[in-house]
Amino acid sequence: MTSDSMAQSGSTLSALLIVAASALLFAGCGGSEPAGGATADTVALLNVSYDPTREFYREFDTSFAREWKEKTGQTVTVKQSHGGSGQQARAVIDGLDADVVTLALAYDIDSIQQIGKRLGADWQTRLPNNSSPYTSTIVFLVRKGNPKGIHDWSDLVKPGIESIAPNPKTGGGARWVYLAAWGFELQRNLGGDFGKLADPAAADEVAKAQIAAEQFVGQLYSQIPVLDSGARGSTNTFVQRGIGDVLIAWENEALLAIKEMGPGSVEMVIPSISILAEPPVALVDTVVDRKGTRKVAEAYLQHLFTPAGQLLAAKNFYRPRDSAALEQYRAQFPDINLFTIDAAFGGWQKAQATHFADGATFDRISQGRR
Repeated sequence: MTSDSMAQSGSTLSALLIVAASALLFAGCGGSEPAGGATADTVALLNVSYDPTREFYREFDTSFAREWKEKTGQTVTVKQSHGGSGQQARAVIDGLDADVVTLALAYDIDSIQQIGKRLGADWQTRLPNNSSPYTSTIVFLVRKGNPKGIHDWSDLVKPGIESIAPNPKTGGGARWVYLAAWGFELQRNLGGDFGKLADPAAADEVAKAQIAAEQFVGQLYSQIPVLDSGARGSTNTFVQRGIGDVLIAWENEALLAIKEMGPGSVEMVIPSISILAEPPVALVDTVVDRKGTRKVAEAYLQHLFTPAGQLLAAKNFYRPRDSAALEQYRAQFPDINLFTIDAAFGGWQKAQATHFADGATFDRISQGRR
C-alpha cells in the first residue's frame, strides 16, 4: 500500500483524480496527531475505506470529531486509507491496524472475519440495515451530449464502444459493475423474472440465460481498454485522460464528477435496470481492544446512522437510509429499477465463488480481453 498526499478540504475532484487509486489518504480531523490508541485527552482512529469515499469521510470525520469533543472533551483524530475494496480488505487481513472498516461490499468484511479473524462473525448484526448506513448503485457517465448514444447496457457492447471500469479482482465497485451487467442480461433472457432462478421447472431456460449473460459480460470486458484497481482510478482514466466513451460508475462517483467538472462536460445516464449496492461498515475488534479505542470507534460508526451522518451521506451523493435525509436530497436521486444480489446471485458468498474467485467466471472471460 502506497501513501499519497494529505487531501485538502478545498480540493476539487480534478485534483483528487490524479492520485493513485490504491493510495493511502491521511485526512486529519483537527489537532496534533497521536501516535495511536487513546489517552485521556486524545484518541486516534484509522478508517480503512474503499476508493471513492474520500470526500464524504473528510466531512464526516470533522462532524464526528466536533460532536465527540463536545460530549467527552477528548480530541479525536481520524486517519483515512482508501483503495480498491478488495485490496483494502487484504491489507487489514495482513495486519493493517484499522479501527473500523467501511468497505464496498459485505464479502470483503466477511473475508477479514473469516481469514484474518479480526472481528466477530456477528459484525453485520451490530448496526441497523445489516450495518450499511447508505446505498448506491451503478450508472453510466458519458461525455457532453452523449455522442455515442449510450442509453442502456446493451449499448455498451456495440462495435466500437469503449467502456471504462475498474478491475473486479481488486475493487468492490468493480464487482458491483460486473454483477449489474450480468444481472441485466440475465433478467432480459428470463423475461424479467429472477424468480425463475429458483424454479426447477425453468432449469433449461435458466441455463441458457446464464450462458447468454456470460457471453454478454465477456463481450463487455473485451471492450474495456483499461481496468484500474479502483473506482477513483477509473474516473481519472475517463475524465482526466479522456479514454473511453462511457464510464461505468458508482452513482455517487458520477454525481460528484458532474458537480466538479460541470454538466457541460459529462452527463449521467440511468440504465433500464441496475443493482442495489449496500456498502457496509464494521468495527475491527482485535485492533480496538488492543488500542483501547472501542468506545470511540463504536460511536464513530453509530454516527453514520444519525440524522447528521445521514445528511452528510446524502450531500456526498450516497443514498441515505433515513427518509427525512432522502427527501431533502430527493432531486439528485432519480428513480432506478434495482435488483438485489440475493435475488440474482444468491448472496455475496455464492457470487464471489462463482464469478471472482481464482479460476472462476471473470478469470475465464478475461482470457478474451485484448
